[in-house]
Amino acid sequence: MTGIDDIVTAMNEATPPRVLIVDDDARLRDLLCRYLGESDLHAKGVADGREMDMALSRDHYDLVVLDLMLPGEDGLAICRRLRSQGDSTAVIMLTAKGDDVDRIIGLEMGADDYIPKPVNPRELVARIRSVLRRSFRIAGAPAAEAGCLRFGEFTLDMAMRTLHRRGRPLRMTGGEYAVLSVLARHPHVTLSRDRLMSLARGRGMDALGRSIDITIVRLRKLIEEDPRQPRLIQTVWGAGYVFVPPVEET
Repeated sequence: MTGIDDIVTAMNEATPPRVLIVDDDARLRDLLCRYLGESDLHAKGVADGREMDMALSRDHYDLVVLDLMLPGEDGLAICRRLRSQGDSTAVIMLTAKGDDVDRIIGLEMGADDYIPKPVNPRELVARIRSVLRRSFRIAGAPAAEAGCLRFGEFTLDMAMRTLHRRGRPLRMTGGEYAVLSVLARHPHVTLSRDRLMSLARGRGMDALGRSIDITIVRLRKLIEEDPRQPRLIQTVWGAGYVFVPPVEET
């Protein structure tokens, strides 16, 4: 097994993928959470968009299973809102509607997959793993090889949590690694300071100590040719930061 699968395997061994299930059916939430837990996935269930926002603000999730028919803000509106905010968290739409029009609309809103109810939990697990594998193949993302993310002269080893430049190891703190790994996995996506903190939480963020801006300054000194005119980690004024990997010459 090589390439993308190596990355997924290495990350799974370190920490199980985190899945957030958003469905107002409490019995279904509990059933899916139990089955996903037995399948080596960390699952949490919430009832609506408000509870989903609270969960995403507190913890990092790799994928959201989102019911279409929710009280208040429906699944399509939630998915559209997430994408408009630059949130690239993988989304699988789950709905009782099986019409092709609903499926197409869901995908157009930014969903990564679409499963009609009643859903077979085993099929859902298979779809979740498939979407997680695809999430590492975003166009423009750093090349992923043998459990590493490569951009320009740098190699970020996801298993060893280390950074190398032309094969030479570079010293970095756990907090710096946490922020850089989130940025590198979300290329060309503007991440607010709060969102960047949320996505990096649990991956060395306890080592940050101070603000995200100070960590960005340190990372620029580490990887930018000219930290005063950064090209890899750019500031989007009033919005946050965006990672722009160099274009590989062919």
